[in-house]
Amino acid sequence: MTDSGGKKQLLHLVFGGELENLDGIQFRDLKDLDIVGIFPDYATALTAWKAKAQQTVDNAHMRYFIVHMHRLLDPQDTTGSK
Repeated sequence: MTDSGGKKQLLHLVFGGELENLDGIQFRDLKDLDIVGIFPDYATALTAWKAKAQQTVDNAHMRYFIVHMHRLLDPQDTTGSK
């Protein structure tokens, strides 16, 4: 998996939703999950995550996450540190 510049793609998914309670990671309604997007590297995903988290700062139950998709797609590859 490389992008057009020859650099290895380390895909990251940013998504979030409202949690049932603050002690876990159980979402209130899976139909209401906010899929922010898939990003080519951790830095870009982190920027998107911060923006969405800031927008929802008034709702304590709203949480956003970064999923390291490249680790799921190729679990044997250890080149991506983030």
